[in-house]
Amino acid sequence: MSKLIAPHGSDELMPLYVYDTSENERLQHEARDLPSILVSSAAAANAVMLGAGYFTPLKGYMNKADAMSAATDMKIASGLFWPVPVVNLVKDAGGISAGQRVALKDPNVEGNPVLAIMDVEAVEELSDAELATIVDKVYGTADPEHPGVAALLSQGKTVLSGPIKVLNFSYFQTEFPDTFRTAVEIRNEIAERGWSKVVAFQTRNPMHRAHEELCHMAMERLGADGLVIHMLLGKLKKGDIPAPVRDAAIRKMVEIYFPPNSAMVTGYGFDMLYAGPREALLHAVFRQNMGATHLILGRDHAGVGDYYGPFDAQEIFDTIPKDALKIDTFRADNTAYSKKLNKVVMMREAPGHTKEDFVALSGTKVREMLGQGIAPPPEFSRPEVADILIGYYQALDSGKLSS
Repeated sequence: MSKLIAPHGSDELMPLYVYDTSENERLQHEARDLPSILVSSAAAANAVMLGAGYFTPLKGYMNKADAMSAATDMKIASGLFWPVPVVNLVKDAGGISAGQRVALKDPNVEGNPVLAIMDVEAVEELSDAELATIVDKVYGTADPEHPGVAALLSQGKTVLSGPIKVLNFSYFQTEFPDTFRTAVEIRNEIAERGWSKVVAFQTRNPMHRAHEELCHMAMERLGADGLVIHMLLGKLKKGDIPAPVRDAAIRKMVEIYFPPNSAMVTGYGFDMLYAGPREALLHAVFRQNMGATHLILGRDHAGVGDYYGPFDAQEIFDTIPKDALKIDTFRADNTAYSKKLNKVVMMREAPGHTKEDFVALSGTKVREMLGQGIAPPPEFSRPEVADILIGYYQALDSGKLSS
């Protein structure tokens, strides 16, 4: 069996999900009599990532000191490299105090079932200045219009910290049974396939030709055994394409345009931060935990709007300690179809080209075309993928769906 890359800061994965059925049932029964708190969507997503082993070796939510240290120095008190705070912020602790055991209720599932049980080690308040520091360091902007900043500022300033035991994977396992996978499951499948050099591709969108070819390029240049397409399944900003549509489009592309057994289509349960460079580092941490040796970093990875420079998320990897991560990166320029060369290329590798030599379409233009039932040119989007997206946008524009 091939030897896989070690998890982050640990010899083995440390998922916080309670796999033992009788123990899980016992804790669910215990939770009925515990004080409970309805957590934010972001805290619920953190619990899912902790439960799935993606946030190995963390044992739960960070306290204030670790959260501040992660924000300012990208490491926690133990010295472990960690690029963003993993916190449970609430507006009101409701009388909960250190030493208590509490049930964390899921805001994203009807009836708010218990998602996890937490042993509260500390209840601390962030000052306005401390919250502002976290916002500035993690997002690089204090603009309340930034979707990640807006989400963070809506959560509250009380930090509940301590270890957790996760009892379910929220809505991800039920809504996306074919796609949601824990880091444990992905590691196991990589091992079963006999892969050792594994490329991860992050996406929150359907994959166009340029994305597809970027994956092929990375696999070929790195001599990789396989590719894990790892899509975000959690909360996005308004206007982003919903996960089931993305999933269908990506699966169709892999089925037709990738060799058999060369690519896995998977997803993870997390809310997008849109934190650009810092989120790219977090992506690397949890891709290492799931067994990937390389992470593809495209232009404006994990960005939104024009808050970050096109290659900030690549360059931040040059600023961290050499031993911070074991995973490597594959850094890509803009990729587009060259009419001169009749193939998708990285723009920096295509000298003698003008803008007119590339097939380039804006997201707005593509959406307009799809909404009108017009497939983008095949150089931009595979026709089979375009058909799925046309169906979605036409239903959206006819009022049968809400965005």
